[in-house]
Amino acid sequence: MTAGAPQVGEVGFAGHVLTTATVPTPQRRTYWREALSRTFGAVDMSVPDEVHSGTIRTAPLGRLQVTTVDGDPLEARRTRRLIARDDEDEYVVVKQLTKGGARLEQDTRDVALRAGEVFIYDMARPVRLILPERFQTKSLVVPRQILGLTESDLRQITASPLRSGTALGGLLSVLVSRLVDTAGSYRPHTGELLARNVLDLLTVLADERLGRNSEEAPGGEATLRLRIREFIGRNLADPDLTPEAIARAHHISVRYLHKVFEGEDTTVSRFVQSRRLEACRQDLVRRESAHLTIVAVAQRWGFTSAAHFSRVFRAAYGMSPSEWRDSRRPQ
Repeated sequence: MTAGAPQVGEVGFAGHVLTTATVPTPQRRTYWREALSRTFGAVDMSVPDEVHSGTIRTAPLGRLQVTTVDGDPLEARRTRRLIARDDEDEYVVVKQLTKGGARLEQDTRDVALRAGEVFIYDMARPVRLILPERFQTKSLVVPRQILGLTESDLRQITASPLRSGTALGGLLSVLVSRLVDTAGSYRPHTGELLARNVLDLLTVLADERLGRNSEEAPGGEATLRLRIREFIGRNLADPDLTPEAIARAHHISVRYLHKVFEGEDTTVSRFVQSRRLEACRQDLVRRESAHLTIVAVAQRWGFTSAAHFSRVFRAAYGMSPSEWRDSRRPQ
């Protein structure tokens, strides 16, 4: 945002506000584009030649951020070029359209959205969002590392709207709206505990889309598994994140841990490894990690053997870590 861009507070809102209300009319279009880009990262923004009004409200919710946007029609496009030069690909956006209509494109899906629906998109892959009329959206911006979903699971739920009339859609709609509206009033730890309800519902959604719900363990085990996945996401950097350590942290036996994980189509150790590999894959092409060696990136995410890391990375992605890093460097 340019120096001197007005930021004003609002009575009853415990967060930050960017608004065109105090910006001279000739400068509003430039200001609004910059405000949107500042909020959502490197995104190509198309806005009307004449911007009448726009407001962005943001507040922290633990490690998440909540955002409400009210504005005139716009189109937002995040391309591979922008992704390659930006560091915002570590986030997933859970968004509710509360006013107006929209269209979303990601992962070969192109869907129309209606007011009241919740949808998800991944900042690590190209995405296009078109809002053809005045709109309001409420968003949770979630770090990928605490989401608890594998890459393949995440692809099952992006650009696939949750209709408010469905059970999960109704729950998410109410929860997202309430969390966004009240986020600034919570202490960080309390806010993150509340946000975890949304993350748990997204995990349930991915299971449902993958047909895993028919094999679901009893309710208590399902809840425990969600907590374990989140715990793993928060502790990937710990080289001692073993099944024994995970079981101990949740006051269960290793045998029961493996039983709880039977619905994941993988073992606990392989799940940890896949999450670590995905974290390394992202770090290797992130600008702020460019000075780190491949070994340093691997160690950052809990790998203790460079040879082992290189071997499992190639097995997972079909190329070595150095080949992956070189392939994403700007030409």
